[in-house]
Amino acid sequence: MIELSLGEIAEATHGQVHPPQAADTRITATVVTDSREAQAGSLYVARRGEHADGHAYVAAAAANGAVAALTERVVDGLPCVVVTDTTDGFAALGREVVDRCTAAGGLQIVGITGSSGKTSTKDLAAQVIAHLGETIAPIASYNSEVGVPLTVCRLTESTQYLVAEMGASGVGHIEFLTAVAPPRIGVVLNVGTAHLGEFGSREAIAHTKAELIRALPADGLAVLNADDPVVVAMAEQSSARVQTVGLSPDADVRADDVEINVRGQASFTLVVPGERPVPVALRLHGPHHVGNALAVAAVAHELGLSVEEIAAALGEAGAVSRWRMEVHERADGVTIVNDAYNANPDSMRAALRSLAVMRGAGRTVAVIGAMRELGEDSEREHRAVGELAASLGIDRVVAIGPDAAAVATGFEAAGGRHTHTCADTDEARELLESILESGDIALLKSSRDSGLRFLGDALVGEDPA
Repeated sequence: MIELSLGEIAEATHGQVHPPQAADTRITATVVTDSREAQAGSLYVARRGEHADGHAYVAAAAANGAVAALTERVVDGLPCVVVTDTTDGFAALGREVVDRCTAAGGLQIVGITGSSGKTSTKDLAAQVIAHLGETIAPIASYNSEVGVPLTVCRLTESTQYLVAEMGASGVGHIEFLTAVAPPRIGVVLNVGTAHLGEFGSREAIAHTKAELIRALPADGLAVLNADDPVVVAMAEQSSARVQTVGLSPDADVRADDVEINVRGQASFTLVVPGERPVPVALRLHGPHHVGNALAVAAVAHELGLSVEEIAAALGEAGAVSRWRMEVHERADGVTIVNDAYNANPDSMRAALRSLAVMRGAGRTVAVIGAMRELGEDSEREHRAVGELAASLGIDRVVAIGPDAAAVATGFEAAGGRHTHTCADTDEARELLESILESGDIALLKSSRDSGLRFLGDALVGEDPA
């Protein structure tokens, strides 16, 4: 982070320094919201969460080296900048950092949103754009009103590019994030049914995702998925230029001659307007990464990379964030695909299709946990997952937990022959270790709170992280 004094932070956040004589205290290290991550020179942001009040951990942050805190009241143990609301204050601090870095070196910001694929696309974009210059991107899925300010506070005056992942669980959330990190380029990957229980309708989800497009300047670029009609329709809401990407022959940036190998890795011909078509071979696993790669190609080309450089960078890029199509080949010949960081109906379908094309000499086993935040559509969507697994020829389904039981029901109703239901991940681990054989490939997919990512770690001999 660029160095700021408490006085400068107070001015940016409309706060007050306590005690006043601490106004010259300088923040020289990272900004943190977890007191355990503080280090010498850190600023600790004392947020009030659902389960804990960050003000109770100011002393712990000080013990780890923090020199000040952003708070909503005067606290003992550290100088502080007191603001009305730490979430809003943290956002204002993030915007101050962005503005200073933009003024210093012409920082360019890329915003990415979508119902699924945001983190994988962000990771891919960061690796490709880094060929142009110093690039900052979020850690894991830091895409919220906390994650975006945490990310922008890592910027320095030498940072040239920021790739900002922008998530939402309600109307206005992305608008809030674009005020912290205003993008010149915005990418909308898809509009599905993630968080349907919170939004209430797909139309509300689409309106919220389009907040990114509406925030773009007139000289910006909106990158829209040509294969999603709801996303393409967002072009009407943009004052920026629009470039479509996808498999559609009408897409501006498209993939021709797509092929998927037995490991689920895609190769295709990248077509960019006015450029010679070039071949691309991805290391990432899953056919859905073709769309992600096209979005990244459009962004990178806009920023100045040639199509040849883009193709090479896409081919070199690997997985960065954990539990997203992680492929582990065990010594006994069993392959575990751990894609259980998160799940919604769209990403579940993509994962099952990946499993189907990755079939080897043995059986395909879909290990499915609950998808959260689907509201009254939950049972129907889980049943549909089972039906799709059967239609794809998946050999076995293991449904974990009561909320995922409808997956097994749907699988059997659609002709699937081998189903298992387990009460929890412990029972599932015991079952899987007894049925998996050499040549089998098992996919683990669920929402984060269902815990299957840790089951996947256990199945490949890793300690839960």
